[in-house]
Amino acid sequence: MPFVDRVEAGRRLAGRLTHLRDEDVVVLGLPRGGVPVAFEVARVLGAPLDVIVVRKLGVPSLPELAMGAVGEDGVLVVDSETVRRAHVGEAELAELERRERVEVQRRAQLFRAGRPRIPLAGRTAVLVDDGIATGATARAACRVARAHGAARVVLVAPVCARETAIRLRDEVDELDCLEVPDLFDAVGRFYVDFTPTSEEEVVELLRRAAGGTPAGPGSQAPPPPGRDVEVAVPGRSLHGHLTVPEGPLGVVVFAHGSGSGRLSPRNRRVAAVLQRAGLATLLLDLLSPREERDRANVFDVDLLAVRLAGATAWVRRQPGCEGLPVALFGASTGAAAALWAAADPDADIAAVVSRGGRPDMAVPRLGQVRAPTLLIVGGADTAVLELNRRALAAMRCEARLAVVPGATHLFEEPGTLEQVADLARDWFVTHVTPASQPVG
Repeated sequence: MPFVDRVEAGRRLAGRLTHLRDEDVVVLGLPRGGVPVAFEVARVLGAPLDVIVVRKLGVPSLPELAMGAVGEDGVLVVDSETVRRAHVGEAELAELERRERVEVQRRAQLFRAGRPRIPLAGRTAVLVDDGIATGATARAACRVARAHGAARVVLVAPVCARETAIRLRDEVDELDCLEVPDLFDAVGRFYVDFTPTSEEEVVELLRRAAGGTPAGPGSQAPPPPGRDVEVAVPGRSLHGHLTVPEGPLGVVVFAHGSGSGRLSPRNRRVAAVLQRAGLATLLLDLLSPREERDRANVFDVDLLAVRLAGATAWVRRQPGCEGLPVALFGASTGAAAALWAAADPDADIAAVVSRGGRPDMAVPRLGQVRAPTLLIVGGADTAVLELNRRALAAMRCEARLAVVPGATHLFEEPGTLEQVADLARDWFVTHVTPASQPVG
C-alpha cells in the first residue's frame, strides 16, 4: 500500500511504536528525507528529535548504487563485494570518502544550527529513514549511534527491501518497517508524493522540535491552545471546547453523560495528554444545565448518542479536521452513548475508549460496534467492572478490558487518571493510524 507522503508515512509508523514510550528515547532522522518522517514519530512518542548525518558512497559510474557510507565521528561502512565488482580502486574510494566527509560536517553544522548534539549515552536511539534500499546509510547511522553510547538502537522506516531487512537485523536491537516487499527497486515507488526534502525543511523541522519537544521521559510540553465553540446538532446547539494541534493525527470527541464535559477537570487532563500526542480533541456538553436537572435525560442513551453523532459530523467540517479519523472517548453513561453512536454502520468511527463506562446500557447495539474498543475500569469499582466484563463478552469487534489497580469509579487515587490517559493515548494513536505488515 503506497504512502501519501512522508508526513502520512511518519504518522502510520508512529502508531506502531507506542511501546517505546516507557523508554528514554531520542529520535534520530536520517537527512534529508528521513527527517519529516522522524518529526512525526518524535511528536507521538513525546521524544526529542535530532539527526545522524550520513552520506552514501555511490559507485562512480552509477551513483545511485551504494558501495558504502560515511557518518559523523569517522564512521565508515564499505561493501567490499560491490567495490570489487565495480572495479573501484583504493585511491578512488579514498577520494570519494574525503569529499563526502566534508559534506557530512557541513550538513551537521547546518542542520543543528549551533545546538549541541542530543546525548545518546544510556538511551534508546530510534533511527528513522523514509525508506531503506541497500541499507548502507542505515548501517552507518546505527554505528554512529553505538559510538555515542546508545544503550539500544532501534531502526524504523515505512519501507525496506526484504533482503536488506534480513541483513540489518544483526546491526540493531529492534527493526520495524511497515512494508517489506520482496520486489524492491526504489523507495520513491512506495510514495504518491516523493518530492525531495530540502535542507531548509530539515532545519525548520529540527527548530520546531527543539522549541516544543519534551526533553525526556515524564516531561511534558504544554498542550496547544483551544477555543470555545458552539456545536450545531439537529434541533439545538451544544457548548464545546475544540483544540486542534498542528498537523493532527485524528480527532477525539469526548462524551460525558452528566455535568459539563467541556469543563470536567478529568476530561481536560486526559485531553491534554492526547493533544500532546498530536490528536485534536472536542470536549462537549451533551446536555444543557436545564436538561440535566431531569435525571431521565442523563440515562437517555439514544438522545445522547444522536447528539454525539451530530457532533462528530460537525467536527469533520471544522478547519484542520477535514478528512481526519474521528474517535470517541466516553465516561459513565457517555461511554454507552459513544458505543451506541459507533454502532451506526455509517458512523465511520476509528476507535472508542470507555472510562468507568456503562457499556451495559448499550447492550442492544454492542454486537454492531465495529470500531476497536478499549474499556478502562478501576479495579476497586467492582460493580462497574463486572458490567464491563459482560459487555466485553457481547462485543464482536476488536475489544480489550484494561483494569487500573486500586482505582475507584472516578479515578481519584494518585496516578490512576494518568494511567487512563496513557492507555487512551496509546489506543487512539494505534488505531487512527493504519498499520501494515511488520518485519519477519
